[in-house]
Formats: sequence, structure tokens, C-alpha cells
Amino acid sequence: MTRSALLVLADGRFPAGGHAHSGGAEAAVRAGRIKDAAGLESFCRGRLHTTGLTAAALAAGAAYGLDPLELDAAADARTPSPALRATARRLGRQLMRAARATWPSPELDALATAFPRGAHQPVVLGTTALAAGLGPEDAAHCVAYETVGGPTTAAVRLLGLDPYQATAVLARLGPEMDAVVERATAAAAREGVDALPAASAPLLDLTAEQHAAWPVRLFAS
Repeated sequence: MTRSALLVLADGRFPAGGHAHSGGAEAAVRAGRIKDAAGLESFCRGRLHTTGLTAAALAAGAAYGLDPLELDAAADARTPSPALRATARRLGRQLMRAARATWPSPELDALATAFPRGAHQPVVLGTTALAAGLGPEDAAHCVAYETVGGPTTAAVRLLGLDPYQATAVLARLGPEMDAVVERATAAAAREGVDALPAASAPLLDLTAEQHAAWPVRLFAS
């Protein structure tokens, strides 16, 4: 049952709203930083080891049962871009709706009550993992995969990139995803919220603000 729940939660068809977001890929494509599979791999690797690591640790902490209010405040502090904070809460709200319908639990109900306009998505994801009977490592794996899977799917649509090449990028990043999950889970297990990583990607913050001001765009973020 646990493995099946992990597959459901990590499935891109789970109605959590992620399909509408590019994870910064749309802005990177327009700026010429992603032109092909090699550029996509470089972008995803950078995202994975910065914001991906931070988000994976937040999710792992929530799955460990750390205080979600403290975790949400930590997520806010680690997200300097107002556009990305708004995106994280929007995605958290959408994920919460899907999660409560799929795995009803007191933990999810309490989090939804505390944040009626949406908690940060990694915190909701970790709480969802807890409700689904999954562990911190499972939650971190979901985040790590989502961190690179979202931009990869977006790049296929934005560039007409060969989907076989895009899938190969994900496969090559597999060992690094595992390493990020190990670091994130270990940090969440050590000393609580204060021990969580705070890795950042300033260029993603800057381009997120620019992207939010575009009058026409394919993705919400």
C-alpha cells in the first residue's frame, strides 16, 4: 500500500496543479539559457541542488511530524521572491484539496484550517505523505522528482524538445535526486526546523518576478 500511495502522489496526473507551472523553465527558455537537452539538464541540476534540496527538506520535516506552522514560516523565510511565495501557496492550496479528498486525515484538516489561503506546497506535500502512510524519504523523493520533472515537461512544450531526450535527462539526474533526498531527509531528522537547508537560487527569484509581470505566458510560473 505504501508503494502504491507513493506512485499516486508522485504521478503527474495527480490533480495538484503542477502541470500549469514550469518551475522557471519558461523564463529560462526566453532568456536563451535552455535551448536544448543539455541546457535543460544544466538548469534542472541547478534547481535540484538549491531550491529542490530546500523544498525536499521541508517536505521531509512535515512527514516526520515537525510543527507545520514553524515549517511554513521557514519556507517563507527561504523564499525571498513574492511571486514564488504566492505560487508555493497557490500550489499548496490545490494540493490540499486533492490530498484531503484522497487521504482524509486530522493533520491535513488542521493544516487547512491554519492556512485557509494555502500553506507552502512542500509543507502540504509532507503532511500529505504522513496522511498517506508514507515516510519522510518518500516525501523528499516526490519533491526531488517534481523539481526536475516540471521543468522537463515544460521544456518539451516550450521548445518542441524530443520527449525521449527529455526523459533521458531525468534518468541521468536520478543518482543526484537520490543524493538530494538523502541530504534532505538527514537534515530534517537531525535538529528540527533550524537544521533544514536554506540553499537558494537568486536567478530563479529574479526571473520569477519578471515572469509574473509578462502580459502573455504559457505557464503560471
